Amino acid sequence: MKEFYIEDDGIKLHAKLDMPAGYKEGEKCPLAIVIHGLTGHMEETHIIAVAETFNSLGIASLRVEMYGHGKSGGSFENHNLFKWLNNAMTVVDYAKTLDFVTDMYICGHSQGGVNAIMLAGMMPDIFRAAIPLSPAVMITEGARSGRILTGSFDPDHVPDEMWANSEQKVNGNYIRAAQMLDVDWAISHYKNPVLIVHGDEDEAIPVEYSREAAAKYSDAKLVIIPGDDHCYNYHLDQVLEAVKTFMETVMR
Repeated sequence: MKEFYIEDDGIKLHAKLDMPAGYKEGEKCPLAIVIHGLTGHMEETHIIAVAETFNSLGIASLRVEMYGHGKSGGSFENHNLFKWLNNAMTVVDYAKTLDFVTDMYICGHSQGGVNAIMLAGMMPDIFRAAIPLSPAVMITEGARSGRILTGSFDPDHVPDEMWANSEQKVNGNYIRAAQMLDVDWAISHYKNPVLIVHGDEDEAIPVEYSREAAAKYSDAKLVIIPGDDHCYNYHLDQVLEAVKTFMETVMR
């Protein structure tokens, strides 16, 4: 495992690169970028488990903590998806410099899942497949309708700050950036295989949003995990099996 920082316009992004078991210097292999969610970080159980699943398939995994999260620079309160998208594009630029990389995949959980959807649509020629996990595609709709995070507001008069949860706030730019995202555009511009995984008892993002997103893609598989929540605290093994099966098909 290699732990390091990727600099994005003065902000240091904490990253960990894990190579497949048995990898030897000079060999080539695919790479999967893995992005956490809104209040998450790279050391969450489901993030590590997905990264390790990629490794077990001969795929290197690059976990990165976005602006204001984990050990990366910036404050949580000042983060937004514009900053995250710029972070992610910088991570892709870094990945392009790695001489061992053959193909590239993008995977993200929750808000990271939206990041993955947007990035795949923006860079359809870069990613061989996309794997959004419990993607928070409702962020844009909620920001435009005034119902997002822990409260409601007038979308034409965005407040200076809002509670993201019981302990953390975001400033109004988080809402403004979310209002401008065009998730449907990103979905329509990505034609490669997509796997969406979602628990049907997700307490944060209703599974119906993933059903709708999967239907809009030209080549998407939706796996619903019965009885599981947003972070797969009950049936993570089923999530990993879905990822494994999908990747084995894509890599043939």
